[in-house]
Amino acid sequence: MPSIALVTLVVRDHDEAIAFYTDALGFELVEDTDRGNGARWVVVRPRGGVGGIGNAGLLLARAKNEDEEAAIGHQSGGRVAFFLHTEDFARDHARMTEAGVKFLEEPRHEPYGSVAVFEDLYGNRWDLLQPADAASGS
Repeated sequence: MPSIALVTLVVRDHDEAIAFYTDALGFELVEDTDRGNGARWVVVRPRGGVGGIGNAGLLLARAKNEDEEAAIGHQSGGRVAFFLHTEDFARDHARMTEAGVKFLEEPRHEPYGSVAVFEDLYGNRWDLLQPADAASGS
């Protein structure tokens, strides 16, 4: 079956985005290739991640015009756009909080798992989520 390999996220600046995703969220920098004329191909993804949509990465694409700049932080119309799964919610929530990640709510424990919404450096909303089946080890 085909799988999703990358999802584009429009960013203001490559270096600040790399720093946030690698330092605050603990992602790994997979690729940072100079494409000439100031363009770069920058890919990050969760470190050691498994499952999901084929362990897809984020293509961090620097905005090139006013329309793209206007979309930074609003690519999903204010809804949660990304779902970051974890096997240890408490550990990752504490680490991310310590790294300065802005959580918009206190952790919740729902039938489907432990969850808290946070924003990335541009205001895109994410769920940090430990699915209920991960908590039970099944």
